[in-house]
Amino acid sequence: MRASAEAESGWGWISDAPSDIVTRVNFEWSDEEKAFRTEVQSFLREQYSPEVMDPTREGMAQLVDTPERRGFMNKMAERGYIGMSWPKEYGGAEQPGVYEYLLNEELAAVGAPLIGKGVGIVGKTIIRHGNERLKAEFLPKILGAEIEFAIGYTEPDAGSDLASLKTRATRVEGGWKIKGQKRFTTSAHFADWYWLAARTDPDAPKHKGITLFLIPMDAEGITIQPMETLGDNEITNEVFLDDVFVPDDYVVGEVNKGWYYVSEALDFERFTLFTIAAYVRKWEAARDWFRTAMRDGKPMRDDPVVRQKVARLATQVQVAKGLCMRVITTAAAGGVPNIESAMFKLWTTTIGQRIADELLTLAGPEGALRKGAHGAPVDGRFEHIYRYSVVDTVGAGTSEVQRNIIARRGLGLPVQN
Repeated sequence: MRASAEAESGWGWISDAPSDIVTRVNFEWSDEEKAFRTEVQSFLREQYSPEVMDPTREGMAQLVDTPERRGFMNKMAERGYIGMSWPKEYGGAEQPGVYEYLLNEELAAVGAPLIGKGVGIVGKTIIRHGNERLKAEFLPKILGAEIEFAIGYTEPDAGSDLASLKTRATRVEGGWKIKGQKRFTTSAHFADWYWLAARTDPDAPKHKGITLFLIPMDAEGITIQPMETLGDNEITNEVFLDDVFVPDDYVVGEVNKGWYYVSEALDFERFTLFTIAAYVRKWEAARDWFRTAMRDGKPMRDDPVVRQKVARLATQVQVAKGLCMRVITTAAAGGVPNIESAMFKLWTTTIGQRIADELLTLAGPEGALRKGAHGAPVDGRFEHIYRYSVVDTVGAGTSEVQRNIIARRGLGLPVQN
C-alpha cells in the first residue's frame, strides 16, 4: 500500500477529518507487500493444523493458550515474523509496521493466534522506556515466542476510564507491595508475566500517579479466578493481588509515568489491532448459508427482502474494509489515526452483530440453536457470534468511547459532562 502526504493524480482521499496530515492512498498493495502476503499464505498452508487454526474461534479467543499454539508461534519466530518492526539493535528487522498488519490479517483469516501485546504493548514500551535488565530479560524471549503476557488494566470501577484505577502500589524496602483487583484479564490463566498498571501516588492528579510493573503470574499473593461471560468466554479472568512484592528492577520506565506509556502503547499497536479478515469470514459464511437456505419450501435467496438485507450487509462489509485502510494508511504516512481508529472500531465491531442478527432472524426458531444441536444453521456458529460480539464492542474502548472520540476530535463538538 503506497501512502503519501502529498496529493497525486488518480489517488483517492483517505481522510477529510481535521488533521495535520492529509493522506491519499493507492488501494493496491505494493509488489513487495503482495509478495509478503503470498509468503505468509504459503507458510500457513505448510503449518496448517486444526489444533492451531480455527476460523470459528472468535476474536480475542485466538490466543496462544495451548502447547500446539505455542509451537506454532515458535515457527513464526523462526521465520522472523515476530518483532519485524523492532529496531535491529534489539533483534528486529525495522520493517514498516504495515507488514505486521498484513501478517495479522492472514493469521486472522485462518483463525490462527495473532502477534500482539508481547510485540507491541510490552516489547516496544520496554525498548523505549525499560531499564537494561528488562531489555536483556524480556526482549529475546518475546522475539523467540517463548513468553506470554496478560495485561492488567481494567478494574471493577476503572474500565474505559482507566485513569480511575484503584489498585495500589506502596513503596517498601527494595521495591513495592501491590494490593488490588483486576477484571477482564485475558490470558491470565496461562500467561507467564503480568503487565500491570497500579497507582503509586494517590495524591497526584489521576493521570499522573500511575506506574507500570512486570510481575510473574505465579508470584505469591496472586489469585486468578475465571470469569464466564455471555459468550461462554473461557479466556478472561479476575485477578486479585494481595501484597504482591515487585522489585524495583521490574518497574517499567519512570515511577508515575505509566499513563503516558499506556497511551503511547496504543499507537504501537495501530498496525496490529485493526484487522478485517475475521469479519469478512463471518460475512462469507452467512452469505453462503443464504445461498442454499430454504424457507417454506422455497429458496430464501429468491425472497426480495432477503436479497435486500444481504446486499446491505455486503455493502457494510465493504465500508469496514475502507475504514480499515484509512487507519493503516494514516499510520503509514506518519500520522496517529485516533479518529480513523475510532470510526473503524465503532463500525466494525457491530458488523458481527448485524450479520448474526440478520441470519438468526431470517432462520427463525432454528437460528437460536447452539453449536452441535441438530438442525442449527451453520452449526450454531452465528448464535455464538451474536453472544460473543458484546466483547468486541467493549474491549479496547467501548462503543461509547469511540463515539466521544469521533464527536470531540473529528467533529469538534463540545465535551458533555
